[in-house]
Amino acid sequence: MARSAIHRVGIVVFDGVKLLDVAGPSEVFSEANRMGANYQLTLCAVGGGSVSSSTGMTIAVDADATDPLVRFDTLLVMGGDIFPGHPVDPQLRDAVIGLAGRSGRVCSICTGAFILAAAGLLDGRRATTHWRHTGVLSRGYPAVTVEPDAIFVRDGTTFTSAGVTAGIDLALALLEDDHGEQLARQVAQSLVVFLQRPGGQSQFSPTLSGPRPRTSALREVFDAVAADPAGDHSTPKLAVRAALSPRHLTRLFHEELGTTPARYVEAVRFDAAKAALEAGYPITEAAARVGYGSSETLRRAFMTRLGVSPSAYQQRFRSAQRRDAG
Repeated sequence: MARSAIHRVGIVVFDGVKLLDVAGPSEVFSEANRMGANYQLTLCAVGGGSVSSSTGMTIAVDADATDPLVRFDTLLVMGGDIFPGHPVDPQLRDAVIGLAGRSGRVCSICTGAFILAAAGLLDGRRATTHWRHTGVLSRGYPAVTVEPDAIFVRDGTTFTSAGVTAGIDLALALLEDDHGEQLARQVAQSLVVFLQRPGGQSQFSPTLSGPRPRTSALREVFDAVAADPAGDHSTPKLAVRAALSPRHLTRLFHEELGTTPARYVEAVRFDAAKAALEAGYPITEAAARVGYGSSETLRRAFMTRLGVSPSAYQQRFRSAQRRDAG
C-alpha cells in the first residue's frame, strides 16, 4: 500500500504522566502506519530529558518541548494523576502555549485538559476531562464550557478527551478525519476496541449507544448536536449544516437512526441534563447548559421520561455514590 504524506504528531509528557494516556493513542497511530498511514510520533518534554511515568516506567523523550523549532500537525498533551491536585508547572504551561501556536490540531488526553486550560487554550471553548474532575475543571476555569459526559469533545481544531482509554477513542476519531472511516474501523478491529464506544462517561449516552450513521453529512450533524446540546438544532438549521433539504435530512434520520431530528436532539439534551446533574450542577444551571428553556421544562422532561423530578434524580445519584464509596 502506498504511504501517505508524513503527519507529525507531538506527544507532550512529564514526570507522573499516565502511561496509558501515552500508549493508547500511540498504538492507534502506529497500527494505522502498518496499514498505509504515515504518522511520525515525537515524544517531547520540557528540557528534553526522559520522564518517569505513573507506573514508574521511564519514558525516553525525542525532543525538548521548549524548542521553538519544534512543530507538529497534531499536538497531544497527556494527563497524569498529579492533576488537578497540583498546579500546572509554569514551564510546562508555557511550552504547551508555544507548541500549540506551531501545531495544527491541539488535543488533550484525560487530565491533560488542565494543562490546556492553564495555558488559556480552552477559554471560550467546550471541553471535557475525566468524569471525576469535570466539576473541578468547570469551577477552576469558568471560561471553559465543560461537557461532563462526553468521551471526547471537538471544538474547531481543539480536542479534549475523557479519562485514560478515551484517548484511544480520540485517536480513532482523528484517524477517521485524516484517512476516512474504513481505515479507522480496520485499526479499531485490529486493536479489538470500539470505533465509537457505546455510551458516554456515565454509560447512558443516546448519542453513542446506537450505530454510527453511515452518511458523512449525517455524522456531521450527529457530532454537532452531541458537542453542543444547547445550540440551535432545529431541523432547518441541521439541514443547512448537512447541506441537505429538511425533508431529505428527516428521511436519513428515519433510515439510519430510526428517529426524527427533533427527537434525537431532545434525547441528547436529556442525556446531557442527566450528566450535568450527576456532575453536581444546580438544576437551573443544568437546564440552561443543555438547551432547556427553564428548570420547569427540565422538570417536565424528567417526570415524563423517568417519573422523578430533577432534584430527586440528583439526590438518588448522590446517594448511590455514597453507597459505592462505602
